[in-house]
Amino acid sequence: MATETTVVVENVGPARKRLKITIPATVVDARINEAYASARGEVQIPGFRKGTAPMALIEKRFGESIREDLRRRLLTDAYSQALQDHKLQPVSEPEVDEKAAELDVQRGKQIAVTMDVEVIPDITLPKLEDVEVKRPVAEVEDTYIDEEIRRLGYRFGTPSRIEGPFTNLDRMVGKATVRVKGSAQDPYFESPETLVVVPDAEDEGKGQVLGLMFEDLGAKLTGKKVGDAIILKTTGPEVHEREDLRGAEITVEFTPAQAERIEPAAADAVATTLGLGAVENLREQVKLSLESRRDQEQRAAMREQAAEWLLEKVTLELPEKMSGGQVARNLEMARIQLQQNGLDETQVEHRLAEIRGASEEDTRKRLSAFFILARLAQDLGIDVTDAELNASIVQMARQRGTRPDQVRAELQQSGRLNEMALAIREAKTLDRVLAKAKVTDISAEDWNKVVTEKQKAALARTSPKKKG
Repeated sequence: MATETTVVVENVGPARKRLKITIPATVVDARINEAYASARGEVQIPGFRKGTAPMALIEKRFGESIREDLRRRLLTDAYSQALQDHKLQPVSEPEVDEKAAELDVQRGKQIAVTMDVEVIPDITLPKLEDVEVKRPVAEVEDTYIDEEIRRLGYRFGTPSRIEGPFTNLDRMVGKATVRVKGSAQDPYFESPETLVVVPDAEDEGKGQVLGLMFEDLGAKLTGKKVGDAIILKTTGPEVHEREDLRGAEITVEFTPAQAERIEPAAADAVATTLGLGAVENLREQVKLSLESRRDQEQRAAMREQAAEWLLEKVTLELPEKMSGGQVARNLEMARIQLQQNGLDETQVEHRLAEIRGASEEDTRKRLSAFFILARLAQDLGIDVTDAELNASIVQMARQRGTRPDQVRAELQQSGRLNEMALAIREAKTLDRVLAKAKVTDISAEDWNKVVTEKQKAALARTSPKKKG
């Protein structure tokens, strides 16, 4: 009879391993005895001194919770040992087969589970001395300051209830019902309090609803009123994190139950609200904020170029089909980066919807860059410290006007602390690449032309969206 945990490792695709873990009954029995003995020494049962209650009573009262906790610890320990023994470098949490959640740890029974895990692939990295990037240089002009003050006016403006007709930047909340053609689940999803905003004029009618980008959202909402049934149609992105939505015909029926229009606050009122006194002080503060954002965006543009250079130099085989987990991780890392760049939640959700709707080729490039940078970080010994993670949380809290502990709690609850650490590691790795790069300054005007050409190329690769 086997007396040690065994692990069989199989290749199940590029950068992916399958771990078949078997924990023999002898190990399970020993760990059960340890768990009950430990519980016996800790719990207090009326009528018995601590540590003297009959084991049968301990099992009867606490057996279920003890075994559930033991199940998690057995799997965690076996997984950690498998990584160490087989020298695997995971880049994400393992995907455990569904049976593992239903396992009941019992005496005399072995545990057998299967886990799939992404690992750092075996790739050849280029020398970093040949990197060339452009650094976009721009001054913060008065027009940018005016536009930011206009945004602040809406942020600190006075809302008033309206019935309609809706126009730019009106906000509404109502029931959204999502239906997916061919899905056995009807409706596919319902949300009783969905927030929808009429796109600003500069968005050219594009806007997101429930994370999906609609090219004609402005046209569908403008002129409507509370109580109207508004029908939106689109085709699911090629690489949506929900795999059953990829390429599917999606219909969203949205019925606004209430709506509001913001009367923007005047510049002097914004200055007073922010405790800045005069409008001149507000303009100076906004200029400083925009300069900081410009510097962040400048650095982000340079990092993006460094990542593109690596993608050109490194040959990497990817899975035929991106998993939902991979896509979700890409999106969450993008969310963190956008928040760190100072974008508000409305802007972040808009950008994420655009990223979600990008072509499969663009999304696969993001995955390739993730693997390449993970390997490069490993080779360069780059890691993320608790201090760096805390500093990023503090920065995000400052930008959102909330407390760091609230931001940390939100990240922990949503499971996004790991994505934040990954985003920080990627930034540090790309900065190490940039430290050796040849940097050439370029005007903001010329840089915008470069970006526009990239966007046109990306748009040409994106599947057309259906409108209704």
